[in-house]
Amino acid sequence: MVTSKGRAREWHLTRRPQAQASADDFALVEAPIPELRPGQVLIYNTHLSVDPYMRGRMDDRPSYIPPFPLNAPLEGAAVGVVAESRADGVKPGQVVEHFLGLREATVIDAAGIVPLDTGELPAEVFLGVLGVTGLTAWLGITQVASVRPGDTVFVTGAAGAVGSIAGQLARLRGAKRVIGSAGSAAKVRHLVGDLGFDTAFDYHDGPAGEHLAQAAPDGIDVVFDNVGGAQLEAAIGHLGIGARLALCGMASQYDGREPYGVRNLYELVTKRATARGFLVTDHQDQMPAFHAEVGAWVRSGEIVHRQTVLDGIERVPEALLGLLHSGAATVGKAVVRLEEQA
Repeated sequence: MVTSKGRAREWHLTRRPQAQASADDFALVEAPIPELRPGQVLIYNTHLSVDPYMRGRMDDRPSYIPPFPLNAPLEGAAVGVVAESRADGVKPGQVVEHFLGLREATVIDAAGIVPLDTGELPAEVFLGVLGVTGLTAWLGITQVASVRPGDTVFVTGAAGAVGSIAGQLARLRGAKRVIGSAGSAAKVRHLVGDLGFDTAFDYHDGPAGEHLAQAAPDGIDVVFDNVGGAQLEAAIGHLGIGARLALCGMASQYDGREPYGVRNLYELVTKRATARGFLVTDHQDQMPAFHAEVGAWVRSGEIVHRQTVLDGIERVPEALLGLLHSGAATVGKAVVRLEEQA
């Protein structure tokens, strides 16, 4: 909670994990809220996004985004309410999104905020289905793998924030059959019963290749891969001619896990397949087109979106570690909800 003395709590990374991350790698620190300079705003955060990519930033190694510094405020997507403004055109009470999350209060240049229209939808959807995670799913389905009517589509990690939207978008784009993998029987039931997947399997329940042989006997046209490793190898083993693969993430090798050597890449040649990796940060200019299409489906209820919400800033490490553990209970987008400030 933001105190009356102008102090607020923020999460710091205090050491780099040697293998699996743990709660002991973090510290919740109370710090003074900086004075506003011209052009800046003070935001009291209400919802913090927690995402698997954050685990990669805990390691000190080159990547597409810099590592988290030690003993400094961590960052991530967040939604909050403007409490004070010294910026033209920004008024207290506005709901905004920004990237200086994982803390209770944020002082930021007004150029770094995005005002949100929350008249029809709750603000937190802009961290999930209508945020970067939803944009990632939309890019992979519509532009990278270009799902076509009649396609058979396989989504790995399908119960997660990105995968759950990707599978539904594939259906709305005309896919004939949508297959998902997940980490528990409950998640499999969710994919089929709630999200409209044709079939799904628990990847703990036998080799993925055996499941795909039954689910896609005529081959897979599109793979949306969040996992890599053995599931990617199995998917490559069941591709149809001219298949397209959107490579979004490699969760099977996060959090200190050793990379799995995919052994059948030559099948990309024999199947004349296209495999393309992509980063959502390269396509932020697509956000308006994404909002126009997917926003309509969200408002109409044609896209179902789930969030796993944990209350209290103290639960940020729990939320992050829960995303990384096999078979964890997290379904859809992970969000930490903070107490609203007066």
